[in-house]
Amino acid sequence: MYLSASILAFAASALAAPSSFLSASTSWPTDVSWLHAMQKRATKKTCHVQALGGGQDDSSSIISAFNQCQNNSVIILDGNYTVGRLLVTDFNNVEIRLTGSLQYTNDISYWSPNSLYLTYQNATTFWFLSGKNIYLHGPGTIDGNGQIWWDTYATSKDSGVAGGSSTTFARPIPLTVGNATNVVVEDLRIIQSPFWHQLCYQSKNVVYQGLHISSVSANASHPTANSDAIDIYRSSQVSIRNWVVDNDDDCVSFKPNSTDISVQDLFCRGSHGISVGSLGQYKNETDIVQNIYVNNITMLNAQNGARIKVFPDNPNPNSVQGGGLGHVRNITFKNFEVQNVDFPILIDQCYNINNATFCAQYPSKLSISDVHYYNVHGSSSGVNNATVVQMKCSAQCENITASTTNLIPPARFSEAQYICQNIASKNSLDFGKRCMAPATA
Repeated sequence: MYLSASILAFAASALAAPSSFLSASTSWPTDVSWLHAMQKRATKKTCHVQALGGGQDDSSSIISAFNQCQNNSVIILDGNYTVGRLLVTDFNNVEIRLTGSLQYTNDISYWSPNSLYLTYQNATTFWFLSGKNIYLHGPGTIDGNGQIWWDTYATSKDSGVAGGSSTTFARPIPLTVGNATNVVVEDLRIIQSPFWHQLCYQSKNVVYQGLHISSVSANASHPTANSDAIDIYRSSQVSIRNWVVDNDDDCVSFKPNSTDISVQDLFCRGSHGISVGSLGQYKNETDIVQNIYVNNITMLNAQNGARIKVFPDNPNPNSVQGGGLGHVRNITFKNFEVQNVDFPILIDQCYNINNATFCAQYPSKLSISDVHYYNVHGSSSGVNNATVVQMKCSAQCENITASTTNLIPPARFSEAQYICQNIASKNSLDFGKRCMAPATA
């Protein structure tokens, strides 16, 4: 079995770390000791998939290899493969060497009804990677072949609420790690996604390392849409390290019930930020995001930097646009550089509702506490005039702290402005004395 030097170093550091989760001031360990056990185990079977070439569909050969080598095996994908059928895998102690490329077909008529439906925000996927002790690594490429999806979406605008997909025009995710335990995804390019690039779904102890995420449209009038680099949902003990991301939506999104997660060493360009949420979308459902550590991030030409986005309440008993319950707790943003970013620091509890009166009448039912910003620095774009920090909480947000903040607006503004609403701990913000109330509550 091949284990890269970077993952071996990561394994060593993880094994040396304490087993219990630590305070938000330090990153949480992810256990990769199982990789050493896999390395020592004698491999029973190897499946090497030969690519047909010429754009012919390799799905049957790939699915056959996945079925034959689903336990204690190595699967070698070193060609350029075309995939026109859904991949659903359940592996145990399997290494997948993707040194070639997987490109999904652009057959919307097949994929929209036949990609695997995952319920939350109507998300679907091309590949559902499940099981235990899985090592997927490159250097290789997963290509979502997204241009036709973006072209279609540009005219149909067929989408769900708050960046979700729709049941009539499902846009699949290239890679979903789902219902899985002990997974490493390393050294891959994931490109041209119709929707989110990746989803970590109901999984535990997952490492994503050394990934390059990119979706760029060839038609400026048909831009990419909802191209989150990764969304994490109902998952815990997830580590994301050493990524480069070019997209038009969240660089990382912590969806409902994401806990004990470390995100470090990311370069994000054109994104919507490192985002907690969105949360509280579905009436009376409980969403929790806690124990999140984000460190050493560069955010360039982006809409947001360090963001928390939460829906307000909603009187509709069947609402899919607010009314959820829960909390955001113990979140750290550290060593976070922004350059030309619209909202470098943003807390928004009126997300996706362009109506301040509505949000005042129906404030969010999610609480926000113990959020810490260390060394957030750089420049805003001026889209929000001189404002560099906007924290607008529905009720009191407790224990929000900031230190060594250094954010500047464009030179045409004389000084930075800081908007703070319902922040109980203004004295714990190094810009607290400069906080102003929003123009309209």
